[in-house]
Amino acid sequence: MSREEFALAATIREKYDGQLARRLDVRVLVRLLSCSTTIEKRLRRRFIEQFETTLPRFDVLATLERFPEGISMGDLSGLLLVSNGNVTMLVRQLEADGLVRTEVSENDRRRSIAMLTPHGRAHFKDLVEAHNIWIGKMFAGMSEDDLKSLFALLAKLKLSIGAENEVGS
Repeated sequence: MSREEFALAATIREKYDGQLARRLDVRVLVRLLSCSTTIEKRLRRRFIEQFETTLPRFDVLATLERFPEGISMGDLSGLLLVSNGNVTMLVRQLEADGLVRTEVSENDRRRSIAMLTPHGRAHFKDLVEAHNIWIGKMFAGMSEDDLKSLFALLAKLKLSIGAENEVGS
């Protein structure tokens, strides 16, 4: 590691200051968590500072953008891995801002369908453009080959985690 790389890496704090003398898998996990946490904190801060919005609101808009005809609140909750109550609160806030609208399902009057409004689509487009720039800057120190390798390794890790869950501990 060059002096410049070391100085850059030192700007992002890591639990135990990266000095774990434990197994490599534990050290990798700590490093992965520190990167993920740093990225998430930066995104949260930038969404608030530049758009007066939150990362959870962005996630709702991103999911709704994938379903132009709308999606049930229950399905939205499942895709976001959050409770129905949290989704309802977020959707109501977005609805109050004119970004989302809800309607009763034609097939089941007990279900509400949420979808982006034209204003919501335009706003989401602005958010995505900024989000992509921010991510691009954070990953700028990695080549395309590095990113492809990391993506493949994370896919392998995901399979390993899934297999452990099936086997039990």
